[in-house]
Amino acid sequence: MEVRILLLGLDNAGKTTLLKQLASEDISHITPTQGFNIKSVQSQGFKLNVWDIGGQRKIRPYWRNYFENTDILIYVIDSADRKRFEETGQELAELLEEEKLSCVPVLIFANKQDLLTAAPASEIAEGLNLHTIRDRVWQIQSCSALTGEGVQNWVVKTGISRLMRLNYG
Repeated sequence: MEVRILLLGLDNAGKTTLLKQLASEDISHITPTQGFNIKSVQSQGFKLNVWDIGGQRKIRPYWRNYFENTDILIYVIDSADRKRFEETGQELAELLEEEKLSCVPVLIFANKQDLLTAAPASEIAEGLNLHTIRDRVWQIQSCSALTGEGVQNWVVKTGISRLMRLNYG
């Protein structure tokens, strides 16, 4: 089964690192994504077509060009960058209002959990009022894209299949 995944989040949240971890690729030389990366990853009977779009402020208006036919939205948050929680929350709220993304399940990665300053996923969920989301299946997951903790097994074995099953039957 093919699944089209849109990978979004602010710049420096760890989207490309997360994608490379998922694809079991080297993560030692990652530069900011200026446009987008597309990767297909085969796993557990799924072909995951992941669209990793740059998160810089000047690129965000172009995110909407990639909304069409999205099966799952993965939104990555830098859990250690508390100064940007409000900004990332606003961006996520705007995405959830988008007509072309209505009812699309959302997987939120609370990334950079390997850092001592990282806020736990539960604190982020509360701060972003995720409990108020009623129009779609959503889940938040702690992870470290750098170490791989919480990425590979969760996305493939639990997250994707669960979100697809809950949302699409």
